[in-house]
Amino acid sequence: MLSKYNYIDVQSILEQEKAAPPFPPASNRDAWNKVCADLGEEKVARYIANGEACARMDIPALSATLYLDFKRTGERLPYENPVAKRRSMLRCLTLAECLEYEGRFLDPLLNLVWAICEESSWSYPAHQTELTDMTKPVIDLFATMTGRQLAEFDLLLGAELDDWVGHRIRYEVNRRLFEPYLTPHRPWWWMYNTRDRRTNNWNAVCNGNIVSAAILLEDDNARLAEIIARAARSLDDYLETFDADGGSTEGPGYWSYGYGNYVLMAQLVEQRSNGQLEFLGSDQIRKISQFPARTVLSHNLFVNFSDCDMHVSLQPALLAFLSKRLDLPELMALARQQPSDEADRVVHEILPWGLREIFWSVEPDAAPFVPNQHDWYEEMMWMIARYDPQNPDALVLAAKGGHNEEMHNQNDVGNIIVHVNGESIIADIGRGRYTKAYFTQSLRYDHFVCQSLGHSLPVPNGQQQGAGREYAAALLDHHADDAQDMMSIELKGAYPPEADLQSLVRTVTLHREAPDGWVELVDDFAYASGAHPFESMLTTFGDVRIEADSVHVQGEKGALQIKYDANTVAFRIQKVEKVDLAEGEKDVNLIVFSPIDEQQSGKVRLAFYPDSHK
Repeated sequence: MLSKYNYIDVQSILEQEKAAPPFPPASNRDAWNKVCADLGEEKVARYIANGEACARMDIPALSATLYLDFKRTGERLPYENPVAKRRSMLRCLTLAECLEYEGRFLDPLLNLVWAICEESSWSYPAHQTELTDMTKPVIDLFATMTGRQLAEFDLLLGAELDDWVGHRIRYEVNRRLFEPYLTPHRPWWWMYNTRDRRTNNWNAVCNGNIVSAAILLEDDNARLAEIIARAARSLDDYLETFDADGGSTEGPGYWSYGYGNYVLMAQLVEQRSNGQLEFLGSDQIRKISQFPARTVLSHNLFVNFSDCDMHVSLQPALLAFLSKRLDLPELMALARQQPSDEADRVVHEILPWGLREIFWSVEPDAAPFVPNQHDWYEEMMWMIARYDPQNPDALVLAAKGGHNEEMHNQNDVGNIIVHVNGESIIADIGRGRYTKAYFTQSLRYDHFVCQSLGHSLPVPNGQQQGAGREYAAALLDHHADDAQDMMSIELKGAYPPEADLQSLVRTVTLHREAPDGWVELVDDFAYASGAHPFESMLTTFGDVRIEADSVHVQGEKGALQIKYDANTVAFRIQKVEKVDLAEGEKDVNLIVFSPIDEQQSGKVRLAFYPDSHK
């Protein structure tokens, strides 16, 4: 429990322990010259070129009407894009000056940092909506991230600029973050689990960045201790959101974001206290840190249930640090697999990750990454089964139970992913584009991606799953061995009374039979009061065609044969056009299997074979 660190003990530790800066200021040329030598001339030249490009840019304007665009239209990006561009420029200019140290980038940095300090709000319109009341700053994800970025800029280059820049940074961070964070009897919604709402990645991001900024900017040890102690209590609730085995229902993408910010903070706390305050020492932390390695489908593709992006970019620096800190060599191997092009990692565009990309280096000779054969998260009811972990093109099955009030929930209890040749052929189609409506409770489940109809799930008596904690699966059985992985769950509770279900048992199995393995899906249903229609539906981006006794699904790289009993089961294809996904509009094919006649009880059995199986 982090809350064991009360502010009195924390203050005593801070008073006793003196620590060097976590990263060398730009004026420490011995340190930065070594960085240049380690990076090599070619990479340093790219950093300098990026800085030169940013120095030629105008600072993007942020008008009042642009801020109001979210309120008026529900769209987020018109304001968020120029804000992100400002922060990206801060990163590029800062690192270029640290590496070159000729002063060429100081005036552009002065203008940029001053402009960020003069932004009326550091909070996104999606989290504030109205124009800013300067007396009531809002603490959101992006306000805290801005405070941390300015604090790290000040550490690196604050001494090179006018003294009033540092004063202004401290004034703004204190006014916008520290004071409202410490206001008595005003806990922010993201700080604690309550009867009505559980916290999520916001907790780690907001607490983590506030603590990090305070470690770098706050000179009063008593005040710093109060911030750390308050965060420690709050972060206990964040850590409680993880499965006992270290899993997160938010998925690997939000693990990278939320837990990544937790780790950034934890490293600074441990460094500032010379290890006396340990935020990374528990067995739970070790399990949480392994989550991305246990949810790999194939090279750089991960299980993407809930609002997780289909293509997740993990921070190599984060994986490399955790590998060394916790002695987890598989994370170093996974780090080597991440894209090396900075443009492929959006979050990497901010200064904290750019700085750590330099100092938390990935070992070039790490062993190849090989996932586990079986991964199982009992509390979340997530099963990931791999036919041959040594072969990245081999068959993989991911399936979930759970409930419909999970973090970033979609109504997807019982959903499956069937992945082969580096592609999810039966896919979780991902998250929708983030808009005002997408996060409006009364409208969220109008979005196809959030409905159970947007997932590979049963449709009993024409009914969709309901939203809420009470709509849940019950685990009946799970086992894993060298021959097969199997999960069986009761889905009756995930549907409303109108479904008239007496029972709906879904059993999914990965069979490790030569040559390529196969997946079996059985939906065994019984209605309470009579015969009704029943459908088992699959979602895919692939092309679908009918063959003699099977359905062929062709993706870009992989393909599946889905076999069924044509004497008892009917089949149809339904196209849903222009689904509004985070990565843009895409057509989705629904493959629907149903008993030929309405029945009071029956089953639909499907067998999925990689295309090479004949």
